[in-house]
Amino acid sequence: MTSPPRLLIICAALLTPSAGAPALAQDGLTGAYLSARSAFAARDYTAAAEYFEEVIALDAHAPRAIEDATAAHLAMGEWRAATAMADRLAEAGRNSTPARMARLVARLEAEDYAGAIDQLEAEGILPVIDGLVSGWAHLAAGRPDTAFEAFDALGARGLSQIAAYHAALAHAQGGDFEAADALMSGGEGDPLHFTARAIKAHAEVLGALGRHDDALELLERNFGADAPPEISALTERLAAGEDVGFEMLEHPMDGIAEAFFDVAQALERELEPQEVLLYMRVAERLRPAHAEAKLSTAQLLSEMERHDLAEAAFARLDPAHPSHHLAGIGRAEALHRGGDLEAALAVLDALEQTHGDISQVHSARGDILRREEDWDAATEAYDRAIARIAAPDRRHWVVFYTRGITQERADRWDGAEADFRKALELEPDQPDVLNYLGYSLVEKGRDLEEARAMIETAHEARPDSGYIADSLGWVLFKMGEPEEALPYMERAAELMPDDPIVNDHLGDVYWAVGRQREAEFQWRRALSFDPEPEEAERIRRKLDIGLELVLEQEGEAPVWREAGSGG
Repeated sequence: MTSPPRLLIICAALLTPSAGAPALAQDGLTGAYLSARSAFAARDYTAAAEYFEEVIALDAHAPRAIEDATAAHLAMGEWRAATAMADRLAEAGRNSTPARMARLVARLEAEDYAGAIDQLEAEGILPVIDGLVSGWAHLAAGRPDTAFEAFDALGARGLSQIAAYHAALAHAQGGDFEAADALMSGGEGDPLHFTARAIKAHAEVLGALGRHDDALELLERNFGADAPPEISALTERLAAGEDVGFEMLEHPMDGIAEAFFDVAQALERELEPQEVLLYMRVAERLRPAHAEAKLSTAQLLSEMERHDLAEAAFARLDPAHPSHHLAGIGRAEALHRGGDLEAALAVLDALEQTHGDISQVHSARGDILRREEDWDAATEAYDRAIARIAAPDRRHWVVFYTRGITQERADRWDGAEADFRKALELEPDQPDVLNYLGYSLVEKGRDLEEARAMIETAHEARPDSGYIADSLGWVLFKMGEPEEALPYMERAAELMPDDPIVNDHLGDVYWAVGRQREAEFQWRRALSFDPEPEEAERIRRKLDIGLELVLEQEGEAPVWREAGSGG
């Protein structure tokens, strides 16, 4: 995001009329530019591109608008528009990373490999990208010796692992599987198994060498029962003794796509999501069959809450790909989070017809219906998901946990408790489950010692969770220890200042320790955050007559007085 001083400079420049520019046009330029920047910062690329186009229509030489328009079009995968903007930027004597990417892709798609190499030497994108793409471009141009020299040069610059990995991919793509295996195995160093895709590449190399058992052992050692669909599909082919060739890359251009994909994954925590998105867009543009790049792009857009773009990205995955059901689930999620429940359920209806034997398809429906608070229908979906799990293991704790939530919300406590305890059997000490089960026991006034132990374990794992801090304070309060509860409740209110339940709980604790004015303040705060009607009425009663009388009316005694503490 633009820093405030720089934004002020931009605004000042825009507010200074150019010679002969009508005041009305200048006002339109300023408004369009500020609207564009606001939309761009909010990652609403569709609106941003439209506003930037308005700016450029009013001022054909607005370089910053052209720069950002290039990035917006590239983020949406609109390559023709992005390239046109990049060319306009070059004509204006300006440059940007998105513009460099657009021009590089245009050269590569035109098979102008020499031009691509020259561009990278003149205006690089990122040192690791420059080295990898140059190597693959030399290979595409029929210069393998120069290609491997480029990979070696990159390795000499401190990027030895990724350079060696791409050299191995280049050997495999060219049919030299022995050389590829030697590099991927690591020799005396570590194997080049730093991503799931790298492990799959090595397994394919071993399969191409006829070493099926070694390939199967590699996959089992690294994935076990947690193998993603494409790994499971490869495992089945190897186990069946099928001929397995090196299918990861078919052409050096695929290697360039792989470079952008690998760098995007490696720098995911270092770069802004928007920057990672641009690298992923390049990868899927250069290799439309790159399913993992498509899925990563779609998932990234979902995380950025660009649900319209995410839905379109998920929809582009080949229906024949082993991960098609994951794309379908992602698409349904994007549609639902974008506000279209009917379309989301329709996607899952179709998916159940083709992939109805897969548990995740049914749990995805359960998740959507749970967010809709349709507890019975969600529970039924989770029932179908669990029925399709032959032998539940650690991976499956979440489906029991989420079914437990829907059962608890539907007042089927026995079933809910059984689900929560099954989830903990599969994943002991899981903080979310411990907190939910512990808090539920507290609310029911049951097994408070066990509930306290559960919540304390959850708090040790996640000390900065407002929900868990609230639960720990609440169980201490219910056990007659308001003084001990107070720091946890205050911490919960600090972490979740706008939560009505947390503020209500803090008010109760303040009242119990004799700080009535602060209690009343917290209750009023809780009312300001729109609690459920029943809770709101109870809070008003506490403000009218005090906590003790409310509890007495409900047939309860003030637990802190029973314990001999508090005011």
